[in-house]
Amino acid sequence: MEISQEKIKYKRISKRKKTFSSNYKKNLSILTESIFPLPWAIWPYEAKILVVLIGIWSISGICILGSSSWWVASREMGNWAYFLKKQIVWTIPGIGLFYFVLNTNIRNLLKFSRIIFFILFFLIFLTNITGITVNGSSRWLVLGNLRLQPSELIKPFLILEASNLFAHWNLIKNDKKLISIFSFGLLILLILKQPNLSTASLTGILFWVMGFCGGVKLSSLCSFASLGFITGFISILNNEYQKLRVTSFLNPWEDQQESGFQLVQSLLAIGSGGLFGQGFGLSIQKLQYLPFMYTDFIFAIFAEEFGLLGCTIFLGFLTVFSYITVRIALKSRNNYTKLVSIGCGVLLIGQSIMHIAVATGSMPTTGLPLPFISYGGNSLIASFFIAGMLLRCSLESTGFIGMISTRKTLN
Repeated sequence: MEISQEKIKYKRISKRKKTFSSNYKKNLSILTESIFPLPWAIWPYEAKILVVLIGIWSISGICILGSSSWWVASREMGNWAYFLKKQIVWTIPGIGLFYFVLNTNIRNLLKFSRIIFFILFFLIFLTNITGITVNGSSRWLVLGNLRLQPSELIKPFLILEASNLFAHWNLIKNDKKLISIFSFGLLILLILKQPNLSTASLTGILFWVMGFCGGVKLSSLCSFASLGFITGFISILNNEYQKLRVTSFLNPWEDQQESGFQLVQSLLAIGSGGLFGQGFGLSIQKLQYLPFMYTDFIFAIFAEEFGLLGCTIFLGFLTVFSYITVRIALKSRNNYTKLVSIGCGVLLIGQSIMHIAVATGSMPTTGLPLPFISYGGNSLIASFFIAGMLLRCSLESTGFIGMISTRKTLN
């Protein structure tokens, strides 16, 4: 009798577990379908990997920022978590914007992108007139308690506007081509005027790569590239601030207490990391030896704490991210999503590589943040927007979403 009662009790418990498990899976499925534009089960593997990579990038970025900024925050702000808290506050609207973009057709983003593009274009023009100057550059507008950096916020809309232009390059009339190219060129000149050579260079690279993938003749692209190099060279000659950075890049040890100070300290940080690093939170250079250790040179602090092994893993992470981006572009069903995905990859990966190149002395010192890691709300918002577009392009490659509105528009 006791054995039979135990069997009955076991059957009841197992039945309850199965019912709970099935209800849990059903509720989870309903929740994911209500949150995401497609059920998780039919997501392409690129999208599944991408959302994991974005999560790892953003969460690890907060941890790295907290480690690199706590000392200067405690000394200057009286609160070791000052910059960390502000970054987390900016992460909340960033995730909200990511969710909004993920649930919006790329076609709809392309439709309203021009209006926002020209609004930010005008704000960039205003930064050259009324913007506040920090470290020799006028990149910020102050609106009450809010500091805007339009050259960062405009990056997602650069991708969208370039996609509008290059998706059907051969079908666009010449006058429209000239107007678009003129507006892009004027934008680059305005960014150079701030001066912000790094963002201007990244913008030029973005247009060049998207134009190449859109079918623009290589001879025309080479002409534009030559013009860009000449313009950049003239900008360096006319700005003592940029000239000092270039000369210090060539030989930072010649004037290691003045113009070469940042790069020398960055190289010391990277070199002292060794193979396995000093350990998380144990960087010496962040004790206010290295300037801008939580923004422009945050990779140097990362290299000091995690060493060559950590840097190799991070570069491998960027390689996997690049591969997934190329896969998404190849699987795209129209030129628009193909170019948008390429542009997203160029900005996120290209900006990361340029930041690393600056920290390692491979290119002149410039103020270019590391996406998802460097401190700054404007950069973080733009990065989440771009990541949302890239993930949306992957979901639209399935053909289950985004295709109906595209056909209607083309017909």
